[in-house]
Amino acid sequence: MNSLAYYFNLYRGFISVSFAESIGFRTSFVLLILMDLFFYSSTLLTVSFIYDHVETIGPWGKNELMFFIAFMLALDHLHMTFLSESFWYLSRHIRLGDLDYILLRPANSLFSVFFRYIRPSTMCNTPIVWGFLIYFGVQAELSILQWALVPPLLLMAFALLAILEFIIATAMFWMTEGLGINFLRMQLQSLGRWPDFIYHSLSRKFFLVFMPILLVGSAPIRFLYDYSEWTYMLGMLCAIIVFWKILNFIWQKALNQYESASS
Repeated sequence: MNSLAYYFNLYRGFISVSFAESIGFRTSFVLLILMDLFFYSSTLLTVSFIYDHVETIGPWGKNELMFFIAFMLALDHLHMTFLSESFWYLSRHIRLGDLDYILLRPANSLFSVFFRYIRPSTMCNTPIVWGFLIYFGVQAELSILQWALVPPLLLMAFALLAILEFIIATAMFWMTEGLGINFLRMQLQSLGRWPDFIYHSLSRKFFLVFMPILLVGSAPIRFLYDYSEWTYMLGMLCAIIVFWKILNFIWQKALNQYESASS
């Protein structure tokens, strides 16, 4: 309990600092809010436009796919709020030696590196994102049980996405420059924003098993729509455990590889 309280207070400090830094640049703060709103609306309108020309995509009609997209937007909202900023700072910390001071903190290094920076502007859009999720969930006629499953499934999806992106980000320790790694990470994230059944058989198997980015969205929503698809959730749980172990192994290798730029 003392450990949980310590990390809670530490993270509360991260949030306070991030808010203070962001509000200092009010124009940028507002523009980031507008940018997120444009992204949400353009994504939803794109899918709606497609269904103006077709009745179904794979096994899903418009309501099912729109809820899937709303679920992925809620996941993206969590990701952009709590993780995305830290990836862009990591390579700079490695190059300049600032990582030394982060690693010296009396806290888990993964927590200190990847959860330090928060984007408060995106946090301000929380009611809108959840409004989309609730609206399209009602359109998809979710039951009470399905609604109860949405939050834990969203957290599992967030955990798997975070682990996969952390693994990719460790490449910065060897490459130092993180721009290409971050764009690779973003492209991989884009693949998971669509259901698995739209992909060709070979690429679908690869992104479900070896780099299971498609499990991030498809596993929880497929299970939510049809409980007989429990194998997707089993695969997601196994992926979280296996890739967490892989992350810890690679992270330790990366820290051993790290040579301080300030030394």
